[in-house]
Amino acid sequence: MQVTSSFRDPSGFVFHHEGRVYRQINRQYQETYDHLMQSGLYQQLTEAGLLVPHQEVEFPLADEAYKVIQPEEIHFISYPYEWSFSQLKAAALATLTIQKHALDHKMTLKDSSAYNLQFVDGKPVLIDTLSFECYEDGAVWTPYRQFCQHFLAPLALMHYTDVRLSQLLRVYIDGIPLDLARKLLPKRAWLRLSLLLHIYLHAESQRRYQGRTLSESNRKTSRQALLGLIDNLELGIQKLDWKPAGTAWADYYRDDSYSAGSFAHKTQVVAAFLEQANPEQVWDLGANTGVFSRIASQRGIPTLAWDIDPAAVEINYRQVVEQQEKNLLPLMLDLTNPSAAIGWANEERSSFMERTPVDMVFALALIHHLVIANNVPLAKAAAFFSRIGRWLIIEFVPKDDPKVQTLLATRADIFGDYTVAGFEAAFGDYFSLEGKEALQDSQRIVYLMRRR
Repeated sequence: MQVTSSFRDPSGFVFHHEGRVYRQINRQYQETYDHLMQSGLYQQLTEAGLLVPHQEVEFPLADEAYKVIQPEEIHFISYPYEWSFSQLKAAALATLTIQKHALDHKMTLKDSSAYNLQFVDGKPVLIDTLSFECYEDGAVWTPYRQFCQHFLAPLALMHYTDVRLSQLLRVYIDGIPLDLARKLLPKRAWLRLSLLLHIYLHAESQRRYQGRTLSESNRKTSRQALLGLIDNLELGIQKLDWKPAGTAWADYYRDDSYSAGSFAHKTQVVAAFLEQANPEQVWDLGANTGVFSRIASQRGIPTLAWDIDPAAVEINYRQVVEQQEKNLLPLMLDLTNPSAAIGWANEERSSFMERTPVDMVFALALIHHLVIANNVPLAKAAAFFSRIGRWLIIEFVPKDDPKVQTLLATRADIFGDYTVAGFEAAFGDYFSLEGKEALQDSQRIVYLMRRR
């Protein structure tokens, strides 16, 4: 079955067969593919962890097919609007590094889509083997505009205006339009030469050349000028930063949510339930900075740490990088409005739900936010969790807990069934109870459930 997101490239496409991922390389890409493999570029990039390795496999070939390759499996496909600031920045810099290596081997990237990169053990890796073409002297860098829209514009907006503007990438699948970025950026952004050149003047150039033929607007550029362009983009992106601070969630475990004994007990309970279920993968929903996610990832279990707070996800990702942690991928998620299916026919990028189910879900200190802060009935919450996971470790936070009292302080208590009995009844329709532990020094309860 062909993967719908790969239909745009005539050089080949990705398809699934018996649960494995393959890529067909069409004959029109034969010369370019052979150059990639024989020039040393493929070996250099894969050894550096910048390109996903593959093996050529025997497969029944269609008339237009040249080869079929089997890429090394990526555990989970995430999208740029689910990444933290530093993840998008790392992906941008990796793209420019790949472009430099390509030029050393007389090749160049033919596109620079952020969707072509995924994260493996905290590092961005290019997953599109067909993103290269042979370089011709004097050729312009074709993906320049795409790079600015997918990487530079959103990073600049996150740096100068508001980190939440990364969510514009959910609306604009081919990156944030440069004229829009120009309007949203403050005037002080233009003091930075790279942004003045690559966003403001680039947007003006697009407007000026709109409607002209390719020969009128396309100019030759030397290899040295191209390297200068790449270096300038790289320097500009390196100077962009965002410091995670000022949110309640980033400091969640530093306040009075748990006593030392309660926190230690919760850690022990989650670890014991994890051992009991022995899942193959874990999704931690409302993961905050990944404290409990690491109980799974440090056991070698591939773990996704989802959270709504950009600061929490940023802190989590920075720790993954600094500690060179494996098996942990922090991602952004608003659980009340998760990633939708977007693109052509709503099939190019899968929704959050389409990328489920997963073996085990953590929902720790989360249910009160769904039910009380967002008016999600317990029955609907239970049905939702049953759709996305086979096992569930979930924490019930009662009404007299300080966190729930804070939520109720500014609204009427219309949640009559939000009790231990109501919670167990709602989830009992979909799950069997496999474990239950009241936390020390707390009225919170942690449950282990298995989908019926």
